[in-house]
Amino acid sequence: MSASVLPRPETESPKRQAVLDAAADLFIAQGYGAVSMDAIARAANVSKATLYAYFRSKDQLFATIITEACQANLDWETVLPAHGQDVRAALTGFGRRMLGFVLHGRALAIHRVVLAESVRFPELGRAFYDGGPATARTLVASWLAEQASAGRLRIPDPEVAAEQLMALLRAGLHLRALLGVPPAPSEAGIDAAVAAAVATFLAAYGDGV
Repeated sequence: MSASVLPRPETESPKRQAVLDAAADLFIAQGYGAVSMDAIARAANVSKATLYAYFRSKDQLFATIITEACQANLDWETVLPAHGQDVRAALTGFGRRMLGFVLHGRALAIHRVVLAESVRFPELGRAFYDGGPATARTLVASWLAEQASAGRLRIPDPEVAAEQLMALLRAGLHLRALLGVPPAPSEAGIDAAVAAAVATFLAAYGDGV
């Protein structure tokens, strides 16, 4: 991924993109609390009026960074196809995409900002949780419920199962990366972690898949 926070549609406003990229850079470098909307406007080379036309507050701006990052990096319709027959393959594809996203350097840096400052700024933690983990859990739970209805999985509580799946995927690799404990995640390590997580999940909820 480039230095930009997110890949953007060609129709995206360059000024809005500049604001999101500048804000993410400042949050990572200085922390959430130390960054003002004035500083973001200066870094993005836009007027305060332009900034507030896009984002009414700093917490809304941060929430947008998280939400759009998830939307851009986890294409739910392709990662978890609605009518897919191969549950194991779909879960494996989702796991690789999810780990590839959460283990990316900028995603880790934003996560560290949230962990460091969400006690002082509860809106920061809420924005991160709602825009990232909670949204992902809801979408995964919906897909799991569809698979259960089709008889491909045995899942009494899709919300709980979705939470467990994502916890299995994050497990050791994500924690070590978040803490900066070497070695850095490798493709082979990610593949192995995903395979183990999917195997464990299907052992609990699978129907012979």
